[in-house]
Amino acid sequence: MGAQILIVDDSSTDRMVIGNMLADFEILTACDGIEALQVIETHPDLDLVILDLHMPNMDGFQLLEKLKAGKPPVKTPFLILTNYDELDKEIRGLKLGAEDYIRKPVNLESLRVRVETHLELNRMQRLVEERLKKSTTLLQTILEQSPIGISLSFSKDPFRPGEDLPPIINPALEKITGRTREDLLGLGWARITHPDDVEKNLEYYAALQAGEIKSYSMEKRYIRPDGSVVWVDMTVAGLRLGDAGGNGHISLMQDITARKTAEIALRESERSKSVLLSNLPGMAYRCRYDRDWTMEFVSDGCRELSGYGPDSLVGNRDLSFNELIAPEYREELWRKWERFLPEKRPIHEEYEITAASGVRKWVLEIGQGVYDHDGNVEALEGIIIDISSRREYERQLQFMGEHDILTGLYNRAFLEKILARDAGEADRTVVLVDLNRLNALSLSYGYAFSEQIVREAATRLLALATDERKLFQISPERMAFYLKNSTDAGEAARLCDSIISALSGIQLIHAAGCGIGILRLDETCRDGDAILRNASIAAEYAARKGAFQVCPFEKELEERAKREKDIKEELLETLGNEGSRDIYAEFQPIVDLWTGRIKGFEALARMRSPRLGPVSPLEFIPLAEELQLVVPLGRKITGLACDFLEEVRRAGHDDVYVSVNVSAIELVRDAFLDDFFGLLEEKETAPSRICLEVTESLLADNFDLINRKLGELQKRGVSVAMDDFGTGYSSLFRARELNVNYLKIDRHFIDKLVHLPPEAAITGDIISMGHRLGRLVVAEGVELEEQKRYLERHRCDLMQGYLFSRPVSPEAALELLGETNPAEPQPERGV
Repeated sequence: MGAQILIVDDSSTDRMVIGNMLADFEILTACDGIEALQVIETHPDLDLVILDLHMPNMDGFQLLEKLKAGKPPVKTPFLILTNYDELDKEIRGLKLGAEDYIRKPVNLESLRVRVETHLELNRMQRLVEERLKKSTTLLQTILEQSPIGISLSFSKDPFRPGEDLPPIINPALEKITGRTREDLLGLGWARITHPDDVEKNLEYYAALQAGEIKSYSMEKRYIRPDGSVVWVDMTVAGLRLGDAGGNGHISLMQDITARKTAEIALRESERSKSVLLSNLPGMAYRCRYDRDWTMEFVSDGCRELSGYGPDSLVGNRDLSFNELIAPEYREELWRKWERFLPEKRPIHEEYEITAASGVRKWVLEIGQGVYDHDGNVEALEGIIIDISSRREYERQLQFMGEHDILTGLYNRAFLEKILARDAGEADRTVVLVDLNRLNALSLSYGYAFSEQIVREAATRLLALATDERKLFQISPERMAFYLKNSTDAGEAARLCDSIISALSGIQLIHAAGCGIGILRLDETCRDGDAILRNASIAAEYAARKGAFQVCPFEKELEERAKREKDIKEELLETLGNEGSRDIYAEFQPIVDLWTGRIKGFEALARMRSPRLGPVSPLEFIPLAEELQLVVPLGRKITGLACDFLEEVRRAGHDDVYVSVNVSAIELVRDAFLDDFFGLLEEKETAPSRICLEVTESLLADNFDLINRKLGELQKRGVSVAMDDFGTGYSSLFRARELNVNYLKIDRHFIDKLVHLPPEAAITGDIISMGHRLGRLVVAEGVELEEQKRYLERHRCDLMQGYLFSRPVSPEAALELLGETNPAEPQPERGV
């Protein structure tokens, strides 16, 4: 459908004449402003309104004022009809929003030209506003294909680089004026405008710049360089270029004399394309299809790209482009053009050139062939862009993807890639070094401390690496050597000796722990993840045996690791389910050596899984610590101890306490005290009936913090026992400061009572020292009457061990308590 045009005139004759002249458009009519308003309301998408200013009821000015004040204002362009002596009305109409005017009597041919120009202006303005932010290539295509002359922000004055907005001038405008873009920029449009048209043009231009009018149209003359005059019908409109570009304007000019020949337009189009390509981050070219890539045209970007000016390359004056290409890429580039040209496919190729400075640069060439009518190659055209920065960035990304950031060693991903590449080969070995306590050190001393240990270890181990023995950082605490062609069975053992020698000199390594695992690979070892897992298992078991221990991987280790994995899964499931009974407590009596009565019980965590059966505490408690589950585990056992105490109370034994082991992880928590006493309150358990046991080694790293919390526990009625007393430094240095009520002698000293003469055993000295410190002393692990008699002679207070009872169920413990400590049953709470 053609454009919709509304003709508003009180003269039916004028409406008919104008309508007939524009019959190829969709014509609507109105006899006055009132009727025009109705038409505009029902046809909001009108393309143009031809408006007579002199009408009854509502004249043209009133209509423009009403439309301008509307919400939102009507954006349809208006062309007003005026008389020759109504210049002031023309200006008034333009200020009210009219786009243009034409004087009566109307020259129909001129009106036709104006209508077409405005319709084209509207179309182009919409295209410009929609496409302004698109690529320069797309904009250039639109400009080159337009049938009328177009310029953006072409000033009346000469262009000032760095101060003015760079103008855009299309080839059609260059053809109309007979001047190049450089000429137009250097002169400005005022100097090439005919003297008789300059004043009027400047008046409209000033009003546009001041924002008084949105656009203007006029017929004017340009003077060509040869002195000839070309007439144009010109329309200029304001153009908003965005926040960065400010305000500009667009000019549309239609040649109303003659057009230049197609050859001139083609030549100017090629020149404009050259100007555009010369601003690319590289160079544009046209060359012959020969071994030298003989250049016929090279843009100015060649100088920045290669260090040579265009003249040096055109015609191979100083050197050929082939000489710029790094030798190793020349033949491959030629062969690729040979393959692509017969198929008329464009080429995208990356290669290196050597600049005049001697520096190599990576470039991307995008080019294609130019063919004659018979399909023969006439030339090659394209662009060559400097991509050195991109390639360097890619190189850095590749390095980061293959190396550990902290140590600079190859990383796990790169090792797995190599293992996959070497899959199926024999005589390979992985030697893995595990700094197993590194995470604990990070928590105590900070990550900077542990990172320093890792860097120092990596530096020393890297000195042991060779081409056949590469070193990898596979995790923050693990490094691995990958040995190829290791036919010598003793090579791995010698490497382990070298590792121990290199690392043992780092004092901090002893704190970090170090286990070394060895995994021999055969042709069946193909899974990189499984290889590293098995090597880590061996290193972990080595670390458990002590610092700088070595453990070869065996199938038994994998089975043990699988069992540990199963136990971990059970722990996660059990401790995540409050109703689960897989974790339970058994109670071992603590007996008064003088009365034989039970003074208390120690609550001991036990685990029985439907899938795994009974699981030893020596297995599941370390794994719970590894999984950070000691807090829920401790809460569960403490809750079971409180429940047991309630049963003991109801049985009439208010003087019996229960001791519960507490870990360092629990004690150092800020919320420990609140959580602990909150649980006692929830269970209605008196603090005086609970004793917390802490190991002496637990105080080594956090003495002040933990001792302060133990003091707070004592203030609130909880007893505290030091477990395994005599095995750590505290007994000699800070024992008097400890906020504890009981000292529990480690069973190591009790066991020696059987093998040493009484005068050689120091157990009695430990008991005596405990009493001098004002503490009660408990002997653990008492299994023989001989041990008991020794403890009685040295006035030990309490004992615990299989001699009296092994750990038993709550029901058995109550039965044993009833037999040993007869008492009157107590009523239920609240009865």
